[in-house]
Amino acid sequence: MIDYELLKKLCSARSVSGDENSVRDIILIEIKDYVDKIKIDNLGNLIAFKKGKKTAPKKLMLSAHMDEVGLMVTDITSDGFVKFDEVGGLDRRILPGKRVNIGKKALSGVIGIKPVHLTKGDERESIPEISDMYIDIGADSREEAEKYVNYGDSITFDSKFTENDYTITSKAIDDRFGCLVLIELIKSELDYDAYFTFVVQEEVGLRGAKVAAYTVNPDYAIVVETTTAADIPEVDSSKQVCNLGKGAVISFMDRRTIYDKELVKLAFERAEKLGVNAQYKRAVAGGNDSGEIHKSRGGVRTLAVSLACRYLHAPNCTANKADCESILTLVRDLCTQIFE
Repeated sequence: MIDYELLKKLCSARSVSGDENSVRDIILIEIKDYVDKIKIDNLGNLIAFKKGKKTAPKKLMLSAHMDEVGLMVTDITSDGFVKFDEVGGLDRRILPGKRVNIGKKALSGVIGIKPVHLTKGDERESIPEISDMYIDIGADSREEAEKYVNYGDSITFDSKFTENDYTITSKAIDDRFGCLVLIELIKSELDYDAYFTFVVQEEVGLRGAKVAAYTVNPDYAIVVETTTAADIPEVDSSKQVCNLGKGAVISFMDRRTIYDKELVKLAFERAEKLGVNAQYKRAVAGGNDSGEIHKSRGGVRTLAVSLACRYLHAPNCTANKADCESILTLVRDLCTQIFE
């Protein structure tokens, strides 16, 4: 069963790419008594090894990324407003008016733009550039703002984890859900040995995964991720990519990876055998840490198992609880079946 209280804790951690300490500290506390070896590399990846009942004939690595998309302080204006740029891929349409937290002390601010009643013509209908936005922290001068804000401070969305009987909504479900699955597997009894990598900086170029895969040098990898669902009004069913409630999302190809065909087939066979839902990712779009992992050293046979998520890379990502359970069940089974 998914531990939604732990997922809430993971999602609430403030860990933009390059600043993953907060979520890594939570993971360390959760897994330290359940693994046989653990290390943190120079980039900040958390790499753990857990012995199973049997020695695995080849190396299996399970991977999830710790970082989330966000913003970073780039400047402070003379009148105390904070300028920023994006960290990872954000849709700037969702930014104006959002509450954010800045820096280690989570200073509150609001993203602002020119008031609508001062705009004219096409300007009123256009999407403002990030360079035209600012964060209002209530300061009245650069000197006042600099008491609380530093250049390079990370900025995260100020949003709450909520749930009902069917769905969860939060920032950073991408990819704290994947981290949760790995934690749950580490706490369980495994049939075979496995390596677990909680990696950094996925959102800015799959950087941590490249380093971790080189270190572990696996034969197989399962990347546990989230992926965009567009099953919303006015999007044709052929363009919805995947659907909430239809189970684990299995990718056959994206912009960075052509996935191992035998592993894709195995995933669907095992899902049917287990009685859990699984679906194809019906678009060759996006990418994840598989893009670097599968090319590491002599090559790695790689599978991505993802959670369908609406409003990805936004303050209120939304996913289905039944899908969460299906993914945990399937990935746990695949850790054994890859070697059977």
